[in-house]
Amino acid sequence: MVHSPTKTLTLEEFLKLPETKPASEYINGQVIPKPMPQGKHSILQGELVSSINALVKPQKIALAFPELRCTFGGRSIIPDVAVFAWERIPLDASGDIANVFEAYPDWTIEILSPDQSQTKVTGNILHCLKYGSSLGWLLDPDEKSVLVYPPKQQPLLLQEEDEILPVPELVKNFQLTVGQLFGWLKL
Repeated sequence: MVHSPTKTLTLEEFLKLPETKPASEYINGQVIPKPMPQGKHSILQGELVSSINALVKPQKIALAFPELRCTFGGRSIIPDVAVFAWERIPLDASGDIANVFEAYPDWTIEILSPDQSQTKVTGNILHCLKYGSSLGWLLDPDEKSVLVYPPKQQPLLLQEEDEILPVPELVKNFQLTVGQLFGWLKL
């Protein structure tokens, strides 16, 4: 079988392309479609965004965004949840939240979907940490586990229901256990 070479794009060329559904990410010159979120992914993402924002938005500490394109360090990725410190949220000329975020999130959260490459998702978390994110989480709903990626440290694997998930200093008052997190999957 003959494989035709895949044309690589520059980041600038990628950013000029129309958005797709599902969205695509730009990693190492390649356009990679993100899987469509399914039930477990959607509920975890929604609950995390709502819970984080309920705590930090009123005090203007930070803001959690679902599926936000973040372009930095030669990549354009879309974390499942991207948390930005209030003062780092880009604004447009009229003072509204900008559409384009050319910055790393302060905290990146990924939720593993069925048939999704854990290596690719981990690569995105490590990319965020390399450029300045203060923490990364990788949630695995099927295993009911969370891999926590602190910068310049060995990852932590949390699986026990009573384990409290580490959070960045930015949102230090946000407390959640593994059991509470995956309890959101129950009706």
